[in-house]
Amino acid sequence: MGSYQDAYQRSLADPEAFWLAAAESIDWETPPERALDDKTAPLYRWFPGGVLNTCHNALDRHVDGGRADQTALIYDSPVTGSKASFTYRELRDEVAVFAGALRDLGVGKGDRVIIYMPMVPRAVVAMLACARLGAVHSVVFGGFAPKELATRVEDATPKVIVAASCGIEPTRVVEYKPIIDEALTTTAHQPDAVVVLQREQARATLGDRDVDWDEAVAKASPAECVPVAATDPLYILYTSGTTGKPKGVVRDNGGHAVALAWSLPNIYDLHPGEVWWTASDVGWVVGHSYIVYAPLLIGATTVLYEGKPVGTPDAGAFWRVIAEHRAKALFTAPTAFRAIKRVDPSAAELEKYDLSAFRTLFLAGERLDPETYHWASEKLGVPVVDHWWQTETGWPIVGNLRGLEPMPIKPGSPSVPVPGYDVRILDGSGAEMPRGQEGAIAIRLPLPPGTLPTLWGDDDRYVESYLSRFDGYYLTGDGGFVDEDGYVFVMGRTDDVINVAGHRLSTGSMEAVLASHPAVAECAVIGVADSLKGQLPRGFVVLKAGADIDEETLRAELVAAVRREIGPVAAFRDVSVVEGLPKTRSGKILRKTMRGIANGRDEPVPSTIEDPGVLDALRPILRGVD
Repeated sequence: MGSYQDAYQRSLADPEAFWLAAAESIDWETPPERALDDKTAPLYRWFPGGVLNTCHNALDRHVDGGRADQTALIYDSPVTGSKASFTYRELRDEVAVFAGALRDLGVGKGDRVIIYMPMVPRAVVAMLACARLGAVHSVVFGGFAPKELATRVEDATPKVIVAASCGIEPTRVVEYKPIIDEALTTTAHQPDAVVVLQREQARATLGDRDVDWDEAVAKASPAECVPVAATDPLYILYTSGTTGKPKGVVRDNGGHAVALAWSLPNIYDLHPGEVWWTASDVGWVVGHSYIVYAPLLIGATTVLYEGKPVGTPDAGAFWRVIAEHRAKALFTAPTAFRAIKRVDPSAAELEKYDLSAFRTLFLAGERLDPETYHWASEKLGVPVVDHWWQTETGWPIVGNLRGLEPMPIKPGSPSVPVPGYDVRILDGSGAEMPRGQEGAIAIRLPLPPGTLPTLWGDDDRYVESYLSRFDGYYLTGDGGFVDEDGYVFVMGRTDDVINVAGHRLSTGSMEAVLASHPAVAECAVIGVADSLKGQLPRGFVVLKAGADIDEETLRAELVAAVRREIGPVAAFRDVSVVEGLPKTRSGKILRKTMRGIANGRDEPVPSTIEDPGVLDALRPILRGVD
């Protein structure tokens, strides 16, 4: 790993030189003379003195530099039966005019704009238009409940809300305007205007302060890019599932542009002119970083997909998109592949499509269990690459750097720390753990460019939430270990380490055992309070379609497997076969919610849940009620 090791060591030993060199890939109005400002540590700032515009870097410079007629964005919507594509010139022109419409509504540099939209091209246009004006966008996942939207309005105090009239799910249409109206009846802060993109599936009734998108654009003149400081905020993204005052993760302009432009060729081996598909949502950090900004920053073509991995219309949906648009790589969540595997375990749908242009599958967002890794590897015949990062970091912490130096893949590990991230494993006192021993995963400060510099309007909360547990470190909240080869194994949130009769055990390790059973499509293990042993593990498994096995036989085999692989100390005896596991819209299994219900708490339905019915069906099982 000579090339990787050289880059990694340089990034830690001389971050000034490393990141100033990386910054040369970005167009600057005023180039930074320094990379890192540490005078206000632990509130570090990257590229002080630098001035740029992120929208210029994502669009205008490519139009001016010879990519005007290259496709920038492909829209593929099986839920509406529509497709469209936009060249860099076309996307730049749409963004410039909508930026002009926002300017006419009084939006300027530093103002906040909440974007409440589904996976449609104008969601991307709205994000980039804000960046063009130097305004700060905050995308809220379309369909979030009024209460959750209201807390974000109160925190971000937007001048304008940009919305669509509705979102479209495989089985229903969700009207957005009534949600916005209800949210705004409860907020002290009121936006000056609500811009509404009308969709024919459910047109919205507009009130006095509401503005029709098409009418606003028809009257607007194109806006030019507004230069901003590298340290000025580009966006606020609220972490999912927060209660009370939400945590607004801030992303700056300069560090964000440099980090993402470095990451796509080096981590993902994706280059200008190539087609890249991230199957996520613009409401999540993955959508911000790798649907919108990173591919456009480097001059690639990005796919925007309004659909699901199964059911729109079948388990071949992903294969069709890859084949039709000649995508070189796909980035999605492991849960998407578990859904495909469950419905089509033999991958029969794959035979219908030509995936000859496809080179790599990248998975993140939830731990990639070895069984899903092996299934995807076998069926696709390309490298299946796990990597690990967070909303807060904005780009990968640990990965297999396919463009810098591809490394051997170890199932169960997202590979090695990415340059810029000084990853350490610490015990409860903050001492570093030996190789192979599990502890808290922490990152030595400073964090690299592109990561959160703070929380919106609350430096103290940022320090308290992330930097106070171990002096000089950012606490990731995940546990794991580093093996003898330097590979990081992320075993799950530290909440998911349970204590069984004094033995600390990872529920992630038990899940890996359950997932290896040929009848199991996906699974979860939680710790439940026990008067004798402190905690006991409970397992929940979803079967593959067509799995032919008696439930009692399956339970016996799973219990025996955990006993064999983890040991009797795990005291694993309780496993239930269920129809589905509750998940967020980004694919994370709601283990914390499941654990709370199992322990007798009256857990509310999280705002981020994909299908509340799945949790409702699971409640009596979690509570032990037949």
